[in-house]
Amino acid sequence: MNYRENSKNGDKLSILGYGCLRFTKKGNNIDQEKAEKEMLYALQNGVNYFDTAYTYGGSEVALGKFLAKGYRKDVFIATKLPHYLCKSYEDFDRFFSEELERLQTDYIDYYLMHMITDLTSFNRLKELGIEKWIQDKKENGQIKNIGFSYHGGKEGFIQVIDVYDWDFCQIQYNYLDEHAQAGVEGLKYASLKGLPVIIMEPLRGGKLVFGLPEQAVNYFKKEDKSKTPAEWGLRWLWNQPEVTVVLSGMNTLEQVNENVRIASETQAGELTAKQYEMFEQVIKEIKKVEKVGCTGCGYCMPCPQGVDIPVCFRCYNTKYMDGAYKALKEYILCTTLKINPSNASKCIQCGKCEKNCPQGISIRKELKNVKKNLETPMYKIAKTIMKLRMKY
Repeated sequence: MNYRENSKNGDKLSILGYGCLRFTKKGNNIDQEKAEKEMLYALQNGVNYFDTAYTYGGSEVALGKFLAKGYRKDVFIATKLPHYLCKSYEDFDRFFSEELERLQTDYIDYYLMHMITDLTSFNRLKELGIEKWIQDKKENGQIKNIGFSYHGGKEGFIQVIDVYDWDFCQIQYNYLDEHAQAGVEGLKYASLKGLPVIIMEPLRGGKLVFGLPEQAVNYFKKEDKSKTPAEWGLRWLWNQPEVTVVLSGMNTLEQVNENVRIASETQAGELTAKQYEMFEQVIKEIKKVEKVGCTGCGYCMPCPQGVDIPVCFRCYNTKYMDGAYKALKEYILCTTLKINPSNASKCIQCGKCEKNCPQGISIRKELKNVKKNLETPMYKIAKTIMKLRMKY
């Protein structure tokens, strides 16, 4: 296993992290016996970073049961505060205490504010007293490192990075999302600030493995028949020294074995110019099914009405690449449920954005398409359900 050092404290983190969201279920519950076999194999082969969250149904409990068998000191636990459920200062302790109990531990190595979407969402936490709460928890040793996981645009990510003295951060990043959300610009900015960067959705939940166009798969095969699309996707990430840990939601021994092998072989800077050209061809094939050719550059921003144009287009494209369910979920989370909503229906067709778009996109027209395709009757129902869930 290869490791990359957290320059802030010297922790040597395995470049492959165990994402605990996708444990195999037996009925409605996690198959504990199977999950423990897979986690043990990963641990014995050098994986030392395990990522879970309060809202990953049963995941914290499953990880806690496993680590209680004598493995706690061998790993770094990362879990997350569901800040969107917190309405008061007291809620911070209520959720944190429950997580400690679930995980059967008295401290968390890497603790994250879960799903920060922009600066406004963090400012709300500041008003509730989150900075004092974090300080107290770090001083008494219950939290070793504080960070946040991010779902939003590049500008918002940089603002969140700058507003607080974070220890690390977590972003969605892969070869298809190089310029989406925080993107490569955000990755490099965080790294320059000295922050370890944890990567989630490295293979788009499997879409960069099982959902690729045939021609895209052929480009990978032409370069090296022995490497799968999954391996190429992981190698693209680990080729970048700014990437610290890549999370993988492994739920078979075969997946664990394969990912451990790749993480033990790959090194930063190993991809050739020819192989980068291969990725460009693969991306072109994938983008042929996209509806809007938005690169996420952000030149169209800021919108006078507060529409997050790149995020709206990303979610619209997601519908045709990853399916309607994921698109709707991302759209509601990343635009509608923000304290200051940024969804497409706020557009008043002023046209200011189109003057600055390098791709010449008919932004006003496409925002109408976003509204038509994503703000459907199902959108209204899902929005109401998600609001209620966050309230209670």
